[in-house]
Amino acid sequence: MSNAMLNDVPAGVQFMPFVPALERPPYADIVSRAERKLAEIESLWELMDIEEQPAAPFEMPKDLRVSVVIPVYNEKKTIFDVIARVKALPFETEIIVVDDCSTDGTRGWLETVRGAPGLKLILKKENEGKGAALRTGFAAATGHVVVVQDADLEYDPRDIETVIRPIVAGEADVSYGSRYFYRRSGDLSFFHRLVNRALTTASNLFTGLRLTDMETCHKAFRTNVIRELPLKQNRFGFEPEVTAKLARRKYRVTETPSSYKPRGYSEGKKIGFRDALNAIYCIARYGIAD
Repeated sequence: MSNAMLNDVPAGVQFMPFVPALERPPYADIVSRAERKLAEIESLWELMDIEEQPAAPFEMPKDLRVSVVIPVYNEKKTIFDVIARVKALPFETEIIVVDDCSTDGTRGWLETVRGAPGLKLILKKENEGKGAALRTGFAAATGHVVVVQDADLEYDPRDIETVIRPIVAGEADVSYGSRYFYRRSGDLSFFHRLVNRALTTASNLFTGLRLTDMETCHKAFRTNVIRELPLKQNRFGFEPEVTAKLARRKYRVTETPSSYKPRGYSEGKKIGFRDALNAIYCIARYGIAD
């Protein structure tokens, strides 16, 4: 701009220097918008939830026995801690540990506690996946209620008492311990949260349920209910399959809060992208028919 033109500019007007925009990574804007949208959805879900209140006093029946099925694959660092926390629950537990052919020494460690009171140890001859291990555990359960507990401590076994309460009280046939009930999940991974929301929403569309966390590990069932289901999925497809089959049979399904401490793949996390694709297939497949 010439000096003559500058003289014509009204006093007080300032010019900002031109700075070329930095080149943004491919799809950065799309990811940023998706992150903002997910945050908005999570905020809306929180507003829809009932305000968290202390649980009303509830006394577990003295004759209650809960079967806790723990599928295990290469978890020698945490399995004993999980067993100890389940054993410390304030009601009788039948702990069913199903080792899915571990290769890191977990089997040897488990052999040292074989025969312990209240513990059933099943060592599978080949690795088939979480769903197959759970079917084995369900078949061995003799408790009034059956609960799934992972062996990696992402889910705290102490939450089992809260998860089973609606079943014991006669208010539900099935109870899911949701990571998103009353609070946001402890999972800081945008991708994991986005996939979970997408899968849960898709599952709800097919089943008519109003779940906030279909993929949760903490699932509790009346024993006769889980025994009645013809389950087929060997890996993580168990989650959408069992949800769809429960809904088709009109069982009463509810949710309670469960805490969550996620771990990364470097720490042993096993679920992956292929499992997400299989979950989509299972949602559609079992949402239509058994």
